[in-house]
Amino acid sequence: MHNAINASQDRRPVSRTTLLRIARFARPHHRQLYRFLLLSVVTALLAVATPVLAGRVVDAIVRGREEGTVTWLALLIAVIAVAEAGLGLLTRRLSATLGEGLILDLRTAVFDHVQRMPVAFFTRTRTGALVSRLNNDVIGAQRAFSNTLSGVVSNLVTLLLTLAVMLSISWQITLLALVLLPVFVVPARRMGTRMATLQREAAHHNAAMGTQMTERFSAPGATLVKLFGRPADESAEFAARARRVRDIGIRTAMAQSTFITALTLVSALALALVYGLGGFYALRGSLDPGAVVALALLLTRLYAPLTALAGARVEVMSALVSFERVFEILDLRPLIAEKPDARRVPDGPVSVEFDRVSFGYPSADKVSLASLEDVAALDSRGGTQVLHDVSFRAEPGHMVALVGSSGAGKSTIAQLLPRLYDADSGSVRLNGVDVRDLAADSIRETLGMVTQDGHLFHESVRANLLLARPDATDDDIWDALRRSRLEGLVASLPDGLDTVVGERGYRLSGGERQRLTIARLLLARQRVVILDEATAHLDSTSEAAVQEALAEALEGRTAVVIAHRLSTVRAADLILVVEEGRVVERGTHTELLAAGGRYEELHRTQFERPDKEEAQPRRNY
Repeated sequence: MHNAINASQDRRPVSRTTLLRIARFARPHHRQLYRFLLLSVVTALLAVATPVLAGRVVDAIVRGREEGTVTWLALLIAVIAVAEAGLGLLTRRLSATLGEGLILDLRTAVFDHVQRMPVAFFTRTRTGALVSRLNNDVIGAQRAFSNTLSGVVSNLVTLLLTLAVMLSISWQITLLALVLLPVFVVPARRMGTRMATLQREAAHHNAAMGTQMTERFSAPGATLVKLFGRPADESAEFAARARRVRDIGIRTAMAQSTFITALTLVSALALALVYGLGGFYALRGSLDPGAVVALALLLTRLYAPLTALAGARVEVMSALVSFERVFEILDLRPLIAEKPDARRVPDGPVSVEFDRVSFGYPSADKVSLASLEDVAALDSRGGTQVLHDVSFRAEPGHMVALVGSSGAGKSTIAQLLPRLYDADSGSVRLNGVDVRDLAADSIRETLGMVTQDGHLFHESVRANLLLARPDATDDDIWDALRRSRLEGLVASLPDGLDTVVGERGYRLSGGERQRLTIARLLLARQRVVILDEATAHLDSTSEAAVQEALAEALEGRTAVVIAHRLSTVRAADLILVVEEGRVVERGTHTELLAAGGRYEELHRTQFERPDKEEAQPRRNY
């Protein structure tokens, strides 16, 4: 069913809207486009002039005793040849500059647009399919302008001028030579549509292979395959798609070659017609010998552009498919958008407030594309509320802790603060201002978050830390590393701060990765901090050290802390017990224990274990 639906989608025609959108992207480059068109016309004029001059050379030779004329004409043909070569290079440069500039705009637009997409988009999208749009499809669109555009324009102008000159020499022979013209036009239309279908199918399989490689070649993906996967099955699946792409490539190449060969044969037959009929007229004295030669040379200038244009149609149709796949991304509107008059977070210590907030994760059809998920149709389910009337306030400099069962909605609450998602109803405020009214960069400068997975980029220690504060000095970086208890480790690395940590930081241990993300938080010095199980991957020694560092770093800052281990939040100013998306209890540690509710039950479950000892109350984080 899935493949059948994809096949039906692959057979759809290219939209006129796509052409209009390409024109809009090309509009900023109109000056280069005008210069390119002018040079193409001049180049076409020179191309047509050479056969005419060659015919005059033949006439001069036949008449005899015109050595000067022959010499002058030969020199003129040589000058035209040099000029044509130079203008051809210049035209090609303009075409490449125009194409590369347009693709730069397109690629940048797609990258910026994807960055504005909500987190829900990335949780559903297959990374390889998305990267394929930015690489394979953009490169496919690039070929249309860098390689095909110059040929299309110059060949079209050459075709029209050649036809006009041929009609002026002998309209009878010209019309007979054009009898075979439908052989070009009809197959070209069918071939273009067929190539577009094959291009869509190849793009689909290439994206799927890219996704498989992206997932399986990452450190966690490769580990998962080695532990639980079946390498032979993985190889067979990849090989099946690769063979399909190979088969499509062979079919495409053979179809193009057969088509071009047939057109070349037709042009050769037309040339024989010109020589035969033209020679007959020349022998009867109704046509000069030079005119026959000129017509023969002009005919090559006629059918060569026709052949090139027929092939260009195939290339353009394939490129338009690439444009369509890129525009499909641009047409997906981000659910979270910054208002034109967005404000900045007021200065000073920051309060955090949730006022009757309800939220449900959006359905797939609102945030994703079927082609990016590799499914036949998007899941329309969604919108079921996971948070219900959540209200609380964290005063400036205070800590609010969220505890409860796994899946209760604690992390969802935390994700609404930095606008990773927007609340469906109610309001999330920083210093009394709804986050939907705040500028995105102001939120980033105000609020920092340490997540449970501690993600790092495949870059150096320095680069991963400077992500939080690009203007930080080495002294600032080393201070953050010291406070996160990583100074000794980083100093012992082969390249110190310039040591590459590997994809997702997999060259470091889990605890080291997490402490490096905490160092990043310390370096940023934001006024509000969210800790989502920030010490989950630390051993007891590292946890104690990092808690001391965080207690020092968060002094005077507002904190929202998510924790399963209740010992880490006992000194919080307010503890919220979250169950099934609702705040079912609130109060201090002492108050909640005395209430004998859900918090007391969680506390008893943790601390009645033989291997647990209740620690003395202290303010962690």
